[in-house]
Amino acid sequence: MKQTILTMLTVLIGTIYAWAQGNQPQNNDFMEEQLNLTQQWDKVFPQSDRVEHRKVTFHNRYGITLAADLYLPKNAAGPLPAIAVCGPFGAVKEQASGLYAQALAERGFLTLAFDPSFTGESGGQPRYVASPDINTEDFCAAVDYLSTRHDTDPGRIGILGICGWGGMAVNAAAIDTRIKATVACTMYDMSRVNAKGYFDAADNAEARQALRRQLNAQRTEDYRNGTYALAGGVADTLPDDAPQFVKDYHAYYKTPRGYHQRSLNSNGGWNKTSTLSFLNMPLLSYAGEIQSAVLLVHGEKAHSRYFSEDTYKMLKGDNKQLLIVPGANHTDLYDQTDIIPWDKIEAFYRQYLK
Repeated sequence: MKQTILTMLTVLIGTIYAWAQGNQPQNNDFMEEQLNLTQQWDKVFPQSDRVEHRKVTFHNRYGITLAADLYLPKNAAGPLPAIAVCGPFGAVKEQASGLYAQALAERGFLTLAFDPSFTGESGGQPRYVASPDINTEDFCAAVDYLSTRHDTDPGRIGILGICGWGGMAVNAAAIDTRIKATVACTMYDMSRVNAKGYFDAADNAEARQALRRQLNAQRTEDYRNGTYALAGGVADTLPDDAPQFVKDYHAYYKTPRGYHQRSLNSNGGWNKTSTLSFLNMPLLSYAGEIQSAVLLVHGEKAHSRYFSEDTYKMLKGDNKQLLIVPGANHTDLYDQTDIIPWDKIEAFYRQYLK
């Protein structure tokens, strides 16, 4: 009799366990990489006393764990509209993206400034790789994370990309229908500039073939050496004849204004071979099919202004806007808080994240 009861209990416990397992979220497919996150405030901008800040992690669908700074308005009542922020290209979340995220949190949004895959405090090997696919996915992964937080409204999620991540943001808006509003500030189309040069000056098959040969020779050399050669960030010392936009980059990345020890542009730069994927994969192929709202913000005097102007021509619908900031150059929109059009950016998000 005792044996029979014991057997029945064992079966019952097994049945309950199996039912419980079948009714619980199955997270066995992914284990987030444990990242070593800096807990001290090491941003290039001062901390706001109107915003709560904490470090968080999330993962993309390639299994890479991303590090982020979450900014939450103090005393806010959720669920809140949320915005994921990234960029500039070669920067980290302690620079311009964090500044934007904190400023928008002061205006009532829950915001997330993240390091892209392979850079900053985020995971992924090898380091210092850029990818039109994976970096677009990083934005979509940020939307995954924000969509599942209890204090955000999954129907009111936007993204904001700066410089090269402006192009990634527009590309993400073309594939991710959960994104309701996209802002691209001082954007670059990284596939266009890599494949065609600045102002499309190298837009010919011979120039691209020469670049392919150079980069594929570098692949062989990297494999032989067991390391990836870096392209170098912004030069420590600029020649007198450096173009003005290079001087502008230097004034940001190489001075206390914007220098950060983890920033690629402040230090060794990207892997040389990162350029290869951008040569072969145009980012904005389907920008004309974006149905959600898009705001492109660019400086009047920015060397990169043509990227936003040409992208705007591709966009369709009455919820697309192009805002040119008078007198501003490319890097002014990284951190010049008296020039960045905060009120217009907020109004855009208020209109489309409602």
